[in-house]
Order: sequence, then structure tokens, then C-alpha cells
Amino acid sequence: MRATPAPTSSPAQFQFDRTRHAAPQVFEHLRDQIISMALPPGTILSRPELAEQYGISQTPVRDALIRLGEEGLVDIFPQHATVVSPIDVALATQAHFLRRSVELEIVRTLALQADPVLVERLRATVARQRMLLELQDLDEFSATDQAFHRELYDAAKVPDLWGLVRRQSGHLDRLRRLHLPIPGKALAVLRDHDAIVDAIASADPARAEAALRAHLSGTLANVDDIRARFSDYFR
Repeated sequence: MRATPAPTSSPAQFQFDRTRHAAPQVFEHLRDQIISMALPPGTILSRPELAEQYGISQTPVRDALIRLGEEGLVDIFPQHATVVSPIDVALATQAHFLRRSVELEIVRTLALQADPVLVERLRATVARQRMLLELQDLDEFSATDQAFHRELYDAAKVPDLWGLVRRQSGHLDRLRRLHLPIPGKALAVLRDHDAIVDAIASADPARAEAALRAHLSGTLANVDDIRARFSDYFR
């Protein structure tokens, strides 16, 4: 069973920010398409074709593909092809371990501070997620999910760790994106986010840690079901 491709912009529609170099923008755009499953595992990425579609030279495309390869999101076969890589559950499990370890300390720190401004900001983010779920906009729901967690890193004054965790989480994030449309998952995300915010607001670090641990365990606990639904996407 294949996932329904997520709506996304094609390279031809992509608008470059002319104040930035092209390579990182191509990397970010392709990465977003891979994580959203708009470019599912097995998709062949042709450097000449991508360069033509983006309207740029092959050099920034090559650099972007190399970065994707470093994150394990593509397999590069020299002189042959670059292919979106299958999901590797072992790498997803390692990323989960890293993210859980970091975020447990983050929510503990934030619960000890119990900043009402942060709590209000987090509640607004969850409210936006709830609206997006009502609209069945799972792409924006997923992006807002990431924004919720990034707010936690920023509030704990460890924003650079977000980048580190994100670079290691490509396989985990694709697994989560396949899990999201399965009935009950999106509602569980909202419940978990509410529980995390409530614990932070109550200055209860133990409850915040328990809520975060439960939240991050959901996808890997269902990995066998996800793999059965999308077997051709896995290594």
C-alpha cells in the first residue's frame, strides 16, 4: 500500500530567495518533499532534470544532493543515479533515543520555570494544530507539530540542539509522517501536546517528563503496523 503523495510545490514552482545561496534552498526544498513523502522512497532524483526544473546550474543541485546523502535521505550511486532512500527503522530508533533524551531535559527545565508567556504561546500553537486537523490539512498540521517542539528548544535556550536533532531525524520524521493519517494518531498528538503544556503550566517536571515520554513513544510502538501498510518504503 502506498502513501498518498502530500501536496507540495514542484521545483518549477519554487521561488528562490535571491539574498541566499541556491544550494541550501534546494536542499531544504527537497528535504521537505522527502519528509512529507511527496518524494517517496525509490524516487530517482536526476541532477540534470532538477537543475532544469529549478532553473539553475547543476552545481547547487549536486551540493544539495550530497547534503541529503549525509543525512541518509538519499542513496547516491556515482555515475548512475541518486535515489530517495528507504526508511531505516534502526536509524529512526537511534534518532528517537536522541530526541527523547534531549527533550526530557528540556521539558523538565521548562516546568521548573513555569513561564506563563511560554505556556500561552504553546497553547496558541496547539490551538492552531486543532484548527488544521479540522481542515484535514495534515501537511500544515505536521509543520506546526515541529514548530511546537522547536518552541520548547528555543524556550530552554538550546536552539542549536534543534538543528542537531533535526539532522538526525529524517528517517524518524518520515515514519511519523506515514503514521499521521492513520485514524487516531493526530488526535493523540493533540492530547499529548495539551498534557505537556498543562504539566509545564503546573510546574510539575515529573508529569512533564511522563507526558513527553508518552508522546514520543507512539510512532515506534506502531512501527510493525506502519511497515505492514507501507512495506515497499522500508529498508
